Amino acid sequence: MTQRGFTVPFIEHLGIEFVEYGAGQSHLRMLPRPEHMNAYGMAHGGVVMTLLDVTMAFAALEPQTPEVGAITVEMKTAFLRPATGALTGRGQVLHRTRTLVFLEASVFNEQGQVCAKASGTFVLKQRPSAAT
Repeated sequence: MTQRGFTVPFIEHLGIEFVEYGAGQSHLRMLPRPEHMNAYGMAHGGVVMTLLDVTMAFAALEPQTPEVGAITVEMKTAFLRPATGALTGRGQVLHRTRTLVFLEASVFNEQGQVCAKASGTFVLKQRPSAAT
């Protein structure tokens, strides 16, 4: 995210990697570590929801406007199967207005199976110049 001019320590802590984003799409990945697991040996639901949230936020953004950020307004998540191994997030814009973006995202396991899906609404806002 440093290419956008800011950092989010929580995203860095989770080890979320940005493969690509732009044109209403995003592709992210992460390899959950032991501290990200629940008692059943799968990625904690909060970790999966964060990957979905960040995946949708980056689908809302465009590389050529790093001063604009996307803030979650609402999000609905469905967990379909355990999230194990390396995880991939893919997001896409469904509809965009001047200030709001409606999106969906999915998280896939190493076998390409959908583990969780989310839909969300994000507001686009100018990022404060003091944000780091």
